[in-house]
Amino acid sequence: MTEQVTAATLTGMDPSASHSDTRTFYDRISSVYDLIADAGEHAARDKGLQLLHVQPGERILEIGYGTGRALVDLAEAAGPEGHIDGIDVSSGMHEVASKRLAEAGLADRVTIRTGSVPPLPWPDDQFDGVFMSFVLELFPEAEMKEVLSETFRVLRPQGRLSVVSMATVQEGEHDSLLEKTYKWLHRHFPHIIDCRPIDAAEVIRSAGFCSVQEERLEIWTLPVAAVTARTPAS
Repeated sequence: MTEQVTAATLTGMDPSASHSDTRTFYDRISSVYDLIADAGEHAARDKGLQLLHVQPGERILEIGYGTGRALVDLAEAAGPEGHIDGIDVSSGMHEVASKRLAEAGLADRVTIRTGSVPPLPWPDDQFDGVFMSFVLELFPEAEMKEVLSETFRVLRPQGRLSVVSMATVQEGEHDSLLEKTYKWLHRHFPHIIDCRPIDAAEVIRSAGFCSVQEERLEIWTLPVAAVTARTPAS
């Protein structure tokens, strides 16, 4: 979905594309997305879920739930007294995720919908936590800020945010051969390869979140960040 060998990379998905283009793309690949991308993404996604520390009885939102793998984990962690909400642009992903939740016996704990983000279609102060995995970096910079502003709004005071994203190379580090190759492709064929890593911690901090912490991982030598943060106390 970013500068890694996942669905969007293999097909040149452009994060500046219209919501309609994005919806069509993910509708088309929804039935095979896990085969294309999950082998690379699951370990980093699991780290982000672990860092969110979901507790029984909590209400959690996932933005960009995809095929629903994280929804299952979130629903199990929140238990029967909690509830999970999700939003995704793709009706194809909605169908796949709905089937997964039904098979897991968790459909009654999860409400998922389709729609474009931003904005988020919930009132203020609704959620104890928000989760995003390989989603934030798909938005153009201006929309990324809006997504985080909306996330801040729907979180309760001291609400938690966990974001997993492709990351920029840290100062003093060097690009891997794979990253150099991908950046070369990006420079020469930006109309085809226009996905990019982000400094998620800085973007989240700039949106007003506090207690921002980052753990670094990698996928096939490409840097990944798992970033957690909170909204201030009221």
